[in-house]
Amino acid sequence: RFSGTFVGNAESTSPPAAAASPPPGAAATLPAVPTIPVVPTIVGVPSAVAEGVLNPNEVKPPASGTRKARVLYDYEAADSTELALLADEMITVYSLPGMDPDWLIGERGNQKGKVPVTYLELLS
Repeated sequence: RFSGTFVGNAESTSPPAAAASPPPGAAATLPAVPTIPVVPTIVGVPSAVAEGVLNPNEVKPPASGTRKARVLYDYEAADSTELALLADEMITVYSLPGMDPDWLIGERGNQKGKVPVTYLELLS
């Protein structure tokens, strides 16, 4: 069992000398550098998917990597990006690069949307 006291380094922990920091007002004399916002992108994935916003109409299934899945439980879609599910139905599912691993894209006929992995039994 550890005691409630902490024995630290015996050396001084004083802050560095004031000469190491820029003098007050020096920041005001430095030229302003413009910044450019950086937007991460994933090659081959619509920007809406990379940003976490899924428009099912923009998503194309991969050439390979689709699987069949049996739905284990009914699932009510929270919004238009998700696919409502009924227990025991069969759907096609696939993943996209950069997508949350707890979700897959599900397709049933001409409908598609995100589906939670925990509601599915993935088949070969």
